[in-house]
Amino acid sequence: MNLRDIKKDIDYVLSAFIEDCSLVAAVNSKVSEDEASALMEEAIDLYNELRDKVAKVDGPAKVYYNALRKEVLERTDALYEKLSAAVRKEA
Repeated sequence: MNLRDIKKDIDYVLSAFIEDCSLVAAVNSKVSEDEASALMEEAIDLYNELRDKVAKVDGPAKVYYNALRKEVLERTDALYEKLSAAVRKEA
């Protein structure tokens, strides 16, 4: 895992999440624009935080990038769980 790949992963995963939030807000009446916007803001904050972490390698690069890649997936999965919960809630 190198620096360029981890940056691309962060960009791709979080931009896909933001796109999914927009789509859900447009199509699903259970999710309000405010809820979708809050989730998108959270994703943008996560993006900024992770990009800062990419720039500050702490320890051996390979171990650090592997841990960071795992964090990207875990935290994005948590965002998707929040989006799913918003979709499943009662209208």
